[in-house]
Amino acid sequence: MYYFCTVNKHEKYINRCLELAKNGLGTTYPNPLVGSVIIYKDQIIGEGWHKKAGEPHAEVNAINSVKDKSLLSKSTIYVSLEPCSHFGKTPPCADLIIANKIPNVVIGTIDPFAKVAGNGIKKLMEAGANVTVGILEEECHKLNQRFFTFHQKKRPFIILKWAETADGFIAPVTRNEQKPVWITNTYSRQLVHKWRTEEQAILVGTKTVLDDNPSLNARDYYGLSPVRIILDKSGKIDHSFHVKDKRYKTIILTENTTFKTAENCIYEICSFDNQLIKNIINILVKHHIQSIIIEGGSKTIQSFIDANLWDEARIFKGKNSFKEGIKAPIAQGIITDSITVLKDELLILKNYD
Repeated sequence: MYYFCTVNKHEKYINRCLELAKNGLGTTYPNPLVGSVIIYKDQIIGEGWHKKAGEPHAEVNAINSVKDKSLLSKSTIYVSLEPCSHFGKTPPCADLIIANKIPNVVIGTIDPFAKVAGNGIKKLMEAGANVTVGILEEECHKLNQRFFTFHQKKRPFIILKWAETADGFIAPVTRNEQKPVWITNTYSRQLVHKWRTEEQAILVGTKTVLDDNPSLNARDYYGLSPVRIILDKSGKIDHSFHVKDKRYKTIILTENTTFKTAENCIYEICSFDNQLIKNIINILVKHHIQSIIIEGGSKTIQSFIDANLWDEARIFKGKNSFKEGIKAPIAQGIITDSITVLKDELLILKNYD
């Protein structure tokens, strides 16, 4: 039997695993974020993290970084998530640990993925390793909240994002002078682009595309641009809009059956009925989307709120006022953070559920 433990002496090394794992945020999908550290006589002799799907896992990189491999048979390997036990694009990490005769394995949390889910631990135990599970478990869950949500709730981790004026509007009545109309400052907008590199997809409705012609990429920050998810019920968005420039993978949800899928532009038939949000989620799951930012507009965001299908809301509050216009969405949740970005206020809300 393996056992759960919260022994403090292990926490600093699992914490180091978490620090390493964060380096892969935005590049490991559909795989989880994982970090690993190898300890010999209270000294780190190797460490690594998973960098990209299809490339070596954290444990492999950590073991490969150890200069004197003879020390492995007298060491402890720490890993933030249970070592895999199955053949995927890479061989099982549990087998590698066993092959190197590492006697002690300390794990942050169990992997919820059905092909692992305790099997890695079982394999290690059967090979005679001493296995400890449950170190900084809450922190390990939070790090992989996208991966856990996808596998346990069968949907993506859903982030709502919008900017509103001091008087509670998300957009003015008209946009004749400027498209888009900016509520936040340059630094807040760059932060949003950073977020885009961290999540797998981004979604907007038809009106946002027609009004603002957004590119929905991460041009103001280094990293990968997300998959673009566009709601276009009747097919109003033509090829003159940026979202159809084929530069990035784009999935367009529509009821219009005349469109044909082309390079980097995928059409999915979706019913825009009273089950729209669930229909959207089913399509996202089909495409293995583990996390998504819902950026607009107000009606689209509010639909996710009303369906209670969201995990986190990131709300910028600017200093300017419109006096009239499109009202901002209203979400109720737990405020987990409040940040000032120059004169903008950023509130982070967690869904009560």
